[in-house]
Amino acid sequence: MEAGPLQALPAVLALELSPGEPPQRLSLARDDAAELAALIAEDLHALVPEVVQARLALAGASFDAVELLRPGFPVWATLDELARRVPRGQLENVVAFGSHDGHMPAQTLEPDRAYADGPMRLLPLSLLVPEARVQTLSERLEVELVGRGEAGARTADWLMRHLGVRLEHARYLSRNDLLALTCVQYEHVNLAPLWQLLEAALLTPYRGEATLSARGLAFRYADGKIHAQSPAQWLAAQEGDDAERSHALAGVVFELRQYAALLHAHGLPLQLDAAGDRTIDAGEGWLAEIVADADDAYDAPTLYAHEAAGLGVVVVTLAQRGPAGRARMLAHGYPLHAAALGSLVATLADRFGIASDLHALGRIHLDEQGALGAPAAALH
Repeated sequence: MEAGPLQALPAVLALELSPGEPPQRLSLARDDAAELAALIAEDLHALVPEVVQARLALAGASFDAVELLRPGFPVWATLDELARRVPRGQLENVVAFGSHDGHMPAQTLEPDRAYADGPMRLLPLSLLVPEARVQTLSERLEVELVGRGEAGARTADWLMRHLGVRLEHARYLSRNDLLALTCVQYEHVNLAPLWQLLEAALLTPYRGEATLSARGLAFRYADGKIHAQSPAQWLAAQEGDDAERSHALAGVVFELRQYAALLHAHGLPLQLDAAGDRTIDAGEGWLAEIVADADDAYDAPTLYAHEAAGLGVVVVTLAQRGPAGRARMLAHGYPLHAAALGSLVATLADRFGIASDLHALGRIHLDEQGALGAPAAALH
């Protein structure tokens, strides 16, 4: 292989598993990883003989797409960095990194068991290519992998025996192929706007991006973060009677939870988009905003739980009652999963110096203007 700078061409070996059969192993020991890398090198050479000009680097671990498609592509970045440290000429330009004493050589290369139940596992690999040959080899790979990128029979058999799985398919994909496949999957489940944000974060992190969810909630990407419109603000622009508006709010909070879970999996922080400093720093599994400061002329603030069928508590509102029982809103918090409710309530209570007693409303309570509200009378 030529001397000079090496450029990385990232790819994966994608394993489509038989339904209901998660892999018994997520990572391979060093010797096993080296065996697999040799088989992969044979497959790739048969597909694109020009790969002989490149160094193949393999991470002997399988990941879900959400673990690989994160800003900066950290798994590939780590793999490339480790591969570049190995002196040229060793291992016939095939370099594999597996586990030793149960641990991969870098934390970034450790698969997360939380994402192990998906229908597809991905083994990341990289071809390190002399700069002068990058474009030609990249174009050849993009064409050949899409057209006939099935793994060889020996490779597929080896994977089934060593990972303890049955495979429907095993094929090579460039990273661009993986991006396109993930885009189609998100579009199929009505999450195209989410992919629009992810694509910006992955491919053009220096440029902002804005979109609307299927239900019309505004999201934008900027400076490495996703900013979501406040559901309370979104509600103010909706029409219909109280029942319709309550149903719509429950739906948009459900959608926000979907987005939050996937953004977290892809390593993207989420926060509320609110004017000035009126948001509370997002906690683990919740978002919150301040809408007004406490007024000593009103009663002490009280915490209320707005609930929706099938979703549990969708909003926690902090409010004060004043003359004639009129309620004054101070804050709204949005638990993104049930386990986060306690932390959200404790944070709001601490912020306003009150007890963390939460009053269940049994429904979504709207005021006479159709906005999130609180009861005029005290609840016991």
